[in-house]
Amino acid sequence: MFKAFGENCEIRPEGIFLGRARQTGVVGILISLYALNAKPDTCLVAPLKSFKELPNSMPYAGAFVTHTQQILVPHVEDIEKSRGRIIEQLNGNNAPAGVEGDFSFVVYPLPKIALCYIFYEADDDFPPSATCLFSNNALSFLSIDALADVGEYTSKKILDISTSG
Repeated sequence: MFKAFGENCEIRPEGIFLGRARQTGVVGILISLYALNAKPDTCLVAPLKSFKELPNSMPYAGAFVTHTQQILVPHVEDIEKSRGRIIEQLNGNNAPAGVEGDFSFVVYPLPKIALCYIFYEADDDFPPSATCLFSNNALSFLSIDALADVGEYTSKKILDISTSG
């Protein structure tokens, strides 16, 4: 048992469960891949890496930007208001010192994979923006395509939390 995507996760012979719901889709596959790649290494958060800095990320870079970062942009204000709940539910904390942005935080969708989200609110010169960075050794625990999906499903979870009141 461990926390995954903000919920209690249990891997049993009859399947992977988040809470009481059996996972048969992408999230279940990501958890299965994570479990198959389990190793005793610890998560090294810093220095954070952008997705495009990760080896062999080019084929997934466009989808990552669209499905992980841009989906958050229209909701920056709601995310900021829900920051505490997001951090609590996704086992997060404040972003490391030196991380820029109007606000930022680190979350752990899986125990050894940290994602740092950096947000800028709209101002007179620029629209809002969102950036997602990975812990330094995230590739030690999942393949590049699976990490892209972890980003996407973590962003969806952030949206669920921020729009659920």
